[in-house]
Amino acid sequence: MQKFLSILKLVIPYKKYAFLNVFFNLLSIVFSLFSLTMIMPVLDLLFLQTDEFIQKNIQQELPSIGFSVESIKEYFNYYFSLTIIENGKMDALIMICVLVVVMIFFKNLFRYLAMFFIAKARTGVVKDLRAKMFKKSLVLPLSFYSDEKKGDIMSRFSNDVLEVEWSILNSLEILFRDPISILIYLATLLYMSPQLTLFVFVLLPVAGLIIGRIGKSLKKTSVKGQQKVGELMSSVEETLGGLRIIKAFNAENFINKKFDKQNSEYTVLMTSMYRKRDLASPMSEFLGVTAMAIVLWFGGKLVLSNDSDISASTFVGYIAIFSQIINPAKAFSSAFYNIQKGIASVERINKIIEAEETIKEKPNAIEQCRFNYHIEFKNVSFAYNDKYVLKNINLTIEKGKTIALVGQSGAGKSTLVDLLPRFYDVLSGEVLIDGINVQDMKLHDLRALFGVVTQESILFNDTVFNNIAFGVENAKEADVIAAAKVANAHAFISQLENGYHTNIGDRGSKLSGGQRQRISIARAVFKNPPILILDEATSALDTESERLVQDALNHLMQNRTSIVIAHRLSTIQNADEIIVMHEGQIVERGKHTELITQDGVYKKLCDLQTFA
Repeated sequence: MQKFLSILKLVIPYKKYAFLNVFFNLLSIVFSLFSLTMIMPVLDLLFLQTDEFIQKNIQQELPSIGFSVESIKEYFNYYFSLTIIENGKMDALIMICVLVVVMIFFKNLFRYLAMFFIAKARTGVVKDLRAKMFKKSLVLPLSFYSDEKKGDIMSRFSNDVLEVEWSILNSLEILFRDPISILIYLATLLYMSPQLTLFVFVLLPVAGLIIGRIGKSLKKTSVKGQQKVGELMSSVEETLGGLRIIKAFNAENFINKKFDKQNSEYTVLMTSMYRKRDLASPMSEFLGVTAMAIVLWFGGKLVLSNDSDISASTFVGYIAIFSQIINPAKAFSSAFYNIQKGIASVERINKIIEAEETIKEKPNAIEQCRFNYHIEFKNVSFAYNDKYVLKNINLTIEKGKTIALVGQSGAGKSTLVDLLPRFYDVLSGEVLIDGINVQDMKLHDLRALFGVVTQESILFNDTVFNNIAFGVENAKEADVIAAAKVANAHAFISQLENGYHTNIGDRGSKLSGGQRQRISIARAVFKNPPILILDEATSALDTESERLVQDALNHLMQNRTSIVIAHRLSTIQNADEIIVMHEGQIVERGKHTELITQDGVYKKLCDLQTFA
């Protein structure tokens, strides 16, 4: 119930539309009820003694109309009797038919208006839900995504949101309308025959109990189904991203069998879920007809006996109104099933929306837009899932210096630099910039100090211009071109079909590896950060591309504080200081020639690369 209420809270901004929906549905129900009650005077007209009916209902004076049921009934009977006296039975019958047509017209007009207004609330809630998820996904720490499958997260944005839209939000109008319909019809039935209606009240809880048991089972199956579709999406995403490797290793059959197994398990679950969901309509209809038959028996017994004042025409009208309860009850039970199914998706969506934001900005965070002196790691330790990857790191980086981090894979180099822009927070110790703890700074100001160029060029399916000016509105083309020239990218960009306004495809797939990397460098140049982080920026390139990219990096690093992570030691020999890391600790530090002389870990790494 709490999960369902979390979705209903999103309706609050659209409460105006929800209120209008309830209002027009109420009018629709009232006109529907009046059209049904017209059956009683028609039956009296056709089957009872007309004179007796007239004498009973005609009065010398016109009754005053009020808002009570009795007053409306007296007013109608007066005019109905008067019509019979003055114009005959046929005109009275025509009058009834016209009234029914008018009431049905207004019933459907108000029904449409109710649907018209609820549409705004329904689509608005879905929009807000997607926006809330996307906004939260941007602020969640990178550690959250390391524990989740990307395909499963994408499934929550697509399949689960769609499930909420169809299962819950489509049921919103039913939840607002049908309980009111049932209550109004039951109140009318209670007025017509209290004895018979009390008998009906005994029947309804039995049907509700049966429906509730099936709904719980449906929710469990739906949870498993949504998890399986997330696994399917992950498999598809991994397969599309790794097609080159799959083909190279002749693993098509292996991957296909794995997908077929997941697909079959998902199909079995969905078949079970659809069967349970589709049971809602026939089950509720059967229970409704059964209840109708029992009411016919009990009500007929009352009419035939002398113990009740309910007339035959009133009983037929009673049955007509009671029959109208079946459809809203049926729709309500179907909505109940759908909501149970949709709550499973709500729970998966809430894993993103309610995920803990471990990287938080303090309320009184310091504005620090400049870097003036030095960066300091003071007794820094960090662990992934209780496994330490950094142990008691102490390091000072002066402004304007180039510091290189080297060591074997898994030594903690990338983790160390990830602590600077607070992609992760330290487990113990402090990371300081100009003596200020990074956790005390505004996140936007902190990250504005850094430019990052990674081994994998992360580009977006957009133009060259927008990738270089990424995150900057109203960027000037002259500035973008200047950045591209510094990155040795202007020449090849100018030769593209539309120059700087050429779309580079998904993740820059229309460009070579060296071209993608130079656009990444141009992006960092355009940002013009005081601190530069280069994480294996040339390791994946061929010799010619590496030379061009390295030349661009040398331009980029001029007059900047640079932290370079490198496996190719030839690229960092001129660094002001080389930090050698091993198993999360700093084991050596110094210039290239000094470390070679020490004949330690760095010397072994150099020898291995020379030998290779």
